[in-house]
Amino acid sequence: MKVTLVPSSVSAAEVRPHQFLTSYRINDTVAIDAGSLGLAGTVDEQAQVKHVLLTHTHMDHIASLPIFVENAYEGKSSCVTIHASEPVLNSLRKDVFNDRVWPDMIRLSPPNAPFLKVAVLESERTIELEGLRITPIPVDHVVPTFGFLVEEKDVAVLIVGDTGPTETIWHYANRTPHLKAVFLEATFPDSMAALAQVSKHLTPTLFAGEIRKLKQRTRVVAVHIKARFREQVVRELEKLGIPELEIGTMDRGHTF
Repeated sequence: MKVTLVPSSVSAAEVRPHQFLTSYRINDTVAIDAGSLGLAGTVDEQAQVKHVLLTHTHMDHIASLPIFVENAYEGKSSCVTIHASEPVLNSLRKDVFNDRVWPDMIRLSPPNAPFLKVAVLESERTIELEGLRITPIPVDHVVPTFGFLVEEKDVAVLIVGDTGPTETIWHYANRTPHLKAVFLEATFPDSMAALAQVSKHLTPTLFAGEIRKLKQRTRVVAVHIKARFREQVVRELEKLGIPELEIGTMDRGHTF
């Protein structure tokens, strides 16, 4: 399995380390979140993605979704499918594809060549896409949010999504013997713990607390670090001595 953090920079000359927006590509054909999905790569590369799963509705996770759908559209009967919880799909209809912010591509889709399809994700109900088994698991954020357990044969990775301290997703992690990596947010430095608490995000200290809930040793990739505080957060994470800690790198495929 290959997991790539899609870069937020649109410059072909340089991939910057900052993660302004959030998107992951899994094996090139499945994406989780669409913050930067429609801004990176060629239109042919984007068209390889057939399924997009959304964790939640915040802009850094959906910002380029309409651009991506437009770029990936090939005028064929097959098209991209957007998978999300009912609250997220309702928000997309009301707040994005509403003929004001963006044309209503859902309503305007011709039956023989739709722009996109939508599919409802149900909490803790596993689906199969492109040879992957994907389980949406609720986490604790300020809006309804899923993390995802992604499995392929004897490999699994956990993409936790935006969250404060949470529990259910770690129960899944601890009963997955072939877990190879956890992608976990570390949004704010410890000096902003009060802001992290009210916005339901993690600091390095909280990040370490979540990792201690794991009963097995695995690679731990820190992501969703606020660009303004990246160097500070990275220093604080590295001081914690977390085994197998990695700092998420844009546009580099993590292979498992």
